[in-house]
Amino acid sequence: MTEVRIDKWLWATRIFKTRTIATDACKLGRVTMNGMNVKPSRLIKAGDVISVKKPPVTYTFEVLNVLQNRVGAKLVPNYLRNITTRDQLELLEMVKIDGFVNRQKGQGRPTKKEGREMKEFTDDAFFGFDDDFDWDDDTNPLWTAEDEANLNNEKAK
Repeated sequence: MTEVRIDKWLWATRIFKTRTIATDACKLGRVTMNGMNVKPSRLIKAGDVISVKKPPVTYTFEVLNVLQNRVGAKLVPNYLRNITTRDQLELLEMVKIDGFVNRQKGQGRPTKKEGREMKEFTDDAFFGFDDDFDWDDDTNPLWTAEDEANLNNEKAK
C-alpha cells in the first residue's frame, strides 16, 4: 500500500480521536497539504507534509509511512515526524499557562489548591470556635448574671 486516505491516516496515527472528527476537520478546512485545504478522501503518500489546525496551534507533520489501521501510541513515530515550528509550540505553552493562571473563579470544579483554601477558611481552628461548646447548656460561660438582669430589665419596660 503506497497511498491512503488522509482522514484514515490522521485517525490511525492518533492525531484525531475518531475518524469522524478527522473527516470533519478536513471538511472545515483545518487540514491542509502544501497550503491547500484537502478533502477527507485525498490520498497521501510518504513524504507529504500535512498541517493540522487545532486552535490555537497549527501542527505540521511529515508522513514517513502510510497505514490504514490504528496503531499503538508507541508505534506512531514510525509513521510521522512532528515538524511543528518552535513558535507554535511556545504559543501552546503560553495558552496552557494562561488558561491555568487566569481561570475564572466559579467555573467548573475547584482545583486542589482552591479546595485546600476553602477547607482552611471553614476550619474551626480558623474561627477559634470550640466544637465541644453546648449551645443548649443553661450554664453558658458567655452569658453572665449581669446579662440576665439586663434582659429582665428590658422585658419589664
